[in-house]
Amino acid sequence: MKAAVLCELGKPPRFAEFSDPAAGAGEAIVRVLAASLKPIDRQLAAGTHYASPRALPVVCGTDGVGQLADGTRIFFGGPRRPYGAMAEQTVVPAGFCFSVPEGLDDARAAALPNPGVSALLSLNSRARVAKGETVLILGATGITGTLAVQIAKLLGAGRVVAAGRNPEALERLPELGADATIQLDQPEEELKKAFTREGGDGGFHVIIDYVWGRPTEVLLAAITRSEFAAVNPEIRLLQVGESAGPAISLHAAVLRSTALTILGTAGMPAPEVLVAAMHQVLAWGAAGTIRIETEQVRLSDIEQAWQRTERQRLVLIP
Repeated sequence: MKAAVLCELGKPPRFAEFSDPAAGAGEAIVRVLAASLKPIDRQLAAGTHYASPRALPVVCGTDGVGQLADGTRIFFGGPRRPYGAMAEQTVVPAGFCFSVPEGLDDARAAALPNPGVSALLSLNSRARVAKGETVLILGATGITGTLAVQIAKLLGAGRVVAAGRNPEALERLPELGADATIQLDQPEEELKKAFTREGGDGGFHVIIDYVWGRPTEVLLAAITRSEFAAVNPEIRLLQVGESAGPAISLHAAVLRSTALTILGTAGMPAPEVLVAAMHQVLAWGAAGTIRIETEQVRLSDIEQAWQRTERQRLVLIP
């Protein structure tokens, strides 16, 4: 079969022949229809992720959409190495196959679950957004951040503030549910004022942080109190990504003057939570309740696609 084959860490995969998979106990063979190209795919292939392959060659791709032997169209994940999703066929755990609802095309079905489930679990399972709360999405112009804006509204957030560095993407977020936007690439004092203004008298209840680094430091400075006062309700800051930097300087006054709790994503959720989130995201996608931009690319063009950095999610078609 043809596949995106990785022969050396740190180099793009090549469109090449690879042996056909065979299913073992509890596994299913999938004829792949579409596979999205995500940051984690690049990190795994670069050797920078803790789960990067130790033995090569391997086929790239962590999930996708395909057909089982009986014709059922599914979203799948967790291909058994050395197989991956970016191929004509793959082999996956039978328990990680989810029926794709009608009304959701292959490209969107391949692109939506990974960032959509991540955003839903961050907001619902970890940060526990409650109805009427004010939510700040730091990094809202990225693919997952854009979905987080939409999902926060669906979960009942009273006000969603979207902060990002891409001005064109930021302009489009109000039509997806953002009540206000903040441009992160502005002078720090102006950015600090923007955080204070958009937080309002009640402040932010939930912050989903995909950027970390200097923007988060400015945010923390904005919420730090300079006088003794009654503490507002707890602020839950969920650290998800580090697109602006892997480390911050955290002043003790932030924690002493505010009811701030910093959380991490905490790895994989319980299986039943993951399954429920997957079904919910696929249902929202089929109904058009949440949207994601995609661009379809032929699998044979994998080397060129690998080098691209796009705002929309690239989807490889075998």
